[in-house]
Amino acid sequence: MKTRKLGRMEVSELGAGCMSISSNYGPAAPGNVGINLIRAAHERGVNFFDTAEVYGPYTNELLLGEAVLPIRNEVMIATKFGFDVEGSGAPLSSPARIRAVAENSLRRLRTDRIDLFYQHRVDPNVPIEDVAGTVGDLIREGKVLHFGLSEANATTIRRAHAVQPVTAIQTEYSFVERAPERNGVLDVCEELGIGFVPWGPVGMGFLTGSMTPSTRFDPATDLRHKFPRFSPENIRANFPILEIVRRKAVEKGATTTQVALAWLLAQRPFIVPIPGTRNKDHLAENHGALNVDLTAEDLRQMAAEFAPLTVHGASMDADNMAVVQR
Repeated sequence: MKTRKLGRMEVSELGAGCMSISSNYGPAAPGNVGINLIRAAHERGVNFFDTAEVYGPYTNELLLGEAVLPIRNEVMIATKFGFDVEGSGAPLSSPARIRAVAENSLRRLRTDRIDLFYQHRVDPNVPIEDVAGTVGDLIREGKVLHFGLSEANATTIRRAHAVQPVTAIQTEYSFVERAPERNGVLDVCEELGIGFVPWGPVGMGFLTGSMTPSTRFDPATDLRHKFPRFSPENIRANFPILEIVRRKAVEKGATTTQVALAWLLAQRPFIVPIPGTRNKDHLAENHGALNVDLTAEDLRQMAAEFAPLTVHGASMDADNMAVVQR
């Protein structure tokens, strides 16, 4: 496994998103399955693991803390604050709340430091300078090592970075979701030396090629059931996008998942995708992306084929879209 730089952090070029082990894309996996998967990822060279207090809530941090306890000094943990988890569920990043989340996350993760502490969603009621200053204080205290933002726009990133250097931005980005290319976020990351961590790197599963218009998502456990992009009509309408990836996968003797991840890695040298899975076979498939060589001509061809197409349906429902700065 090669490494890449997120700001001053050097991490494996593929990280591991842990959310789907515990929540949001179906029922939680048994604890031993999650622990074994996380340790298997580490054995494959992954040293960068992503979680958040809201995943579960809380259970994903507990799981990750247990899984990496024997190897804590060999890995880097990213977790997040920024929601009123036990109240309204709205963004909440008051200084007192940030400090409380840090202490609770340290306890659940069974560690003495958080390697990368993201604001999960920008709180419109708290100046980003106050957020950055509070995390800066935690960094000076040694409880946090690096500061990150999730789903922040270029202006917010600049304001935060002026107070406390931002190490990484986490935002949805994939072959099907291109907002960071249009809104300046990728460009400001390059300008300021900030790493970029795409969540949903295979389009929340769409680019695996396994979805059809008849695919159904459990309303009780899978958030995608209410996301417009995953309606039967929009899954069908977006098949031409998937076909671009599928054709390239056939050319390369790879899977669509592998091409989707390889495409992301080829976009900028400071991009570190965090594909998530609870399945060891899928973990191996994800890592096969590292052997897929997309040439400049491959990338040009894929871009030309994508350009005239329309992406159908927002990637999330209105409530979730309302709290992202896209």
